[in-house]
Amino acid sequence: MSILVSIALLIVGVYAILGLTLYFMQPSFLYRPVREVEYDPGDLDLPFEKVSLPTQDGLKLAAWYVPAAGACYTILFCHGNSGNISHRLDTINLWNELGFNILVFDYRGYGQSQGKPTEEGTYRDARAAWDWLVRDKHVRPERIILHGRSLGGAIAANLASQVEPAGLIVESTFTSYEDLGKEFYPYLPVHWFASFKYRTIDAVRRVGCPVLVVHSRNDELVPLEFGRRLFEAADEPKQFVEIDGRHNDGFLFSIETYRRGLLDWVGSLDQAASRRARPGG
Repeated sequence: MSILVSIALLIVGVYAILGLTLYFMQPSFLYRPVREVEYDPGDLDLPFEKVSLPTQDGLKLAAWYVPAAGACYTILFCHGNSGNISHRLDTINLWNELGFNILVFDYRGYGQSQGKPTEEGTYRDARAAWDWLVRDKHVRPERIILHGRSLGGAIAANLASQVEPAGLIVESTFTSYEDLGKEFYPYLPVHWFASFKYRTIDAVRRVGCPVLVVHSRNDELVPLEFGRRLFEAADEPKQFVEIDGRHNDGFLFSIETYRRGLLDWVGSLDQAASRRARPGG
C-alpha cells in the first residue's frame, strides 16, 4: 500500500510541476517576438510610409503603410504571434497586387515597437492602428477591412466588435486560448492554468460587419474545427473559404483559391454597400 501511495504522490507531484511550468511559461509560449527587422516593402520595390503609432498607454509602435493606386479599401492587418512585420512581406505584396492599401503594424515588444506584449496591450495596439487610419490618414471606417491571421485573428475580431469596419477576415484562428490549450494539453485542467483569454468566438458573436473565415483543412496547429466554429458563431452576411497547406503557409500553398476567395468576398461588400446606398435600400 505504501508503494502505491508513493507512486500516486509522485504522479501528482509531476502533474503539478508540469502544470505550474506551463502556467509561468505561457507568455514565452504565446508571444514569440523577433526584434530585428530584416526587410521592408522597399525590397519588393513597393513605395511605403514608415509610421509611428501612439498607443493609449503612451507607447510607440512601428508600422508600415503601403498604398496601392486607385484603392477603394484599406486593409488593417494583425499578424500572428511570431516574428515581426518584416516577415509579412508576402501578405503585403499580395494585398498590394490585388489593389488594396495596407497598414501592417508590430505589437508592443515586437520589431521596433516599444513595450512588452500582453493580451490587453495587443488589443490597444490594434486600436492605435485603427485610430491612426481614421484620424491621421482620414480613411472612412466603412473603407477599412480588418484582417487577422492566427493570434491576429483574435485581436482583429476584438477590434471589429468595438468599431464599425467594412468587414472582418479571420484566418487560421482559434476559438479561444483555452480551447487551443485543451487541444495541445488534453490531460491538464487548462481552465485552471490559462492566464490568457483571447476569446475570438465571443468577439465574433458581437461583430456587426460581414465576416470572412479562412482556414486550412491541413492546419497542424489550429484544426479546421476551430474555423468552422467561428463561422457558425458569426452572423450573416458571412463566407467561409477552405484552403490547403500548413498553418503558416496555407495562404501561399493555396494562393489561387485564396486570392479568388478574398476578391469574391470584397466584391460582396461592394454589392451590399450599393444596395444600402439605393433609395429604400
